[in-house]
Amino acid sequence: MEDKKIFIRGNEAVCYGALSAGARCYFGYPITPQSEIPEMMSKAMPEAGGSFVQAESELAAASMLMGAAAAGVRAFTSSSSPGVSLMQECISYMSGSQLPAVIVNMNRGGPGLGDIGSAQGDYYQATRGGGHGDYRTLTLAPSGCQEAHDMMIRAFDLAFKYRNPVLVLGDGVVGTMKEPVRLWTPSQINSHAAASWQVSGAAGREKHVLKSLYLLDGVLAAHNRKLQEKFAAMRAETEAECVETADASLVVVAYGSIGRIAKSAVRLLRSQGLKVGLVRPITLYPFPDKVLQDLAEHGKKFLTIEHNCGQMVDDVRLAIRGYADSDFHGHMPGAVPAMDDFIGPIEEAARRTA
Repeated sequence: MEDKKIFIRGNEAVCYGALSAGARCYFGYPITPQSEIPEMMSKAMPEAGGSFVQAESELAAASMLMGAAAAGVRAFTSSSSPGVSLMQECISYMSGSQLPAVIVNMNRGGPGLGDIGSAQGDYYQATRGGGHGDYRTLTLAPSGCQEAHDMMIRAFDLAFKYRNPVLVLGDGVVGTMKEPVRLWTPSQINSHAAASWQVSGAAGREKHVLKSLYLLDGVLAAHNRKLQEKFAAMRAETEAECVETADASLVVVAYGSIGRIAKSAVRLLRSQGLKVGLVRPITLYPFPDKVLQDLAEHGKKFLTIEHNCGQMVDDVRLAIRGYADSDFHGHMPGAVPAMDDFIGPIEEAARRTA
């Protein structure tokens, strides 16, 4: 794919990014607000020489993804909140079996079926594993179409680097907005020696066994220790955007589309003389706790803004504990936020911390 810039939706940017990353299998099921992804993949994946399957359910899509991952194929699926909930068992199995795969969640309002609008109520599910057992999934949070494209390329590289599922957590705003996106292809697609573990037929080599079931006494404990070491190593991938934090007395913490909207509010208030800054976590797991801790050690105060009832704020408070606390403003799912919705809460928090 030649480098070029086109005007597309975030969902389409996800597809282009996946194809540029070498994805050659897609399994999915339509659900708003991500239905453009399976729609585009139904045409683009076969044209790229890959396979597209509209599964009979999200459960089936995740099971197919697990099978493709075991074969070392660069494969992905996508859904929105209720559908991703149905995938959790397979995601746990993939993490326990150390299988690389990419899952896109264009978060919608909940709980339950909620609505088809934007929300951030899936933060806990994404960053705490979501399924049963002690595991983590690397989680990337795009704030716009270009990042949605670029993070798909990064997600596949990380999935194979760590042999682990990677989540790209967007929302209805990111998925349906349209922006210019520069399409590009990495100079090298690194599958991180998938041949050393993939199940691809045992002719002429020692057989490979991929599993998450360990019944002998102590074997699961050893396996879990190995997994925890891997999850800790993922901290090397931590990333966050910092805006005007050096002289800020109040630091706003927000991710994804809310981080983008909050950045506009912060810049407007800065132009009016208010010393506020922004930290936008780009990796939700691993969480950029060191970035926040360093700011807290320098006397900054904090306000966490989310499009939910309060989830990431727990990670913010853990990061800055012993130095500061964080106020919280939750924009309720079911109402689309605008920049003006955040001006008042930021000004109020700034007054309290003055």
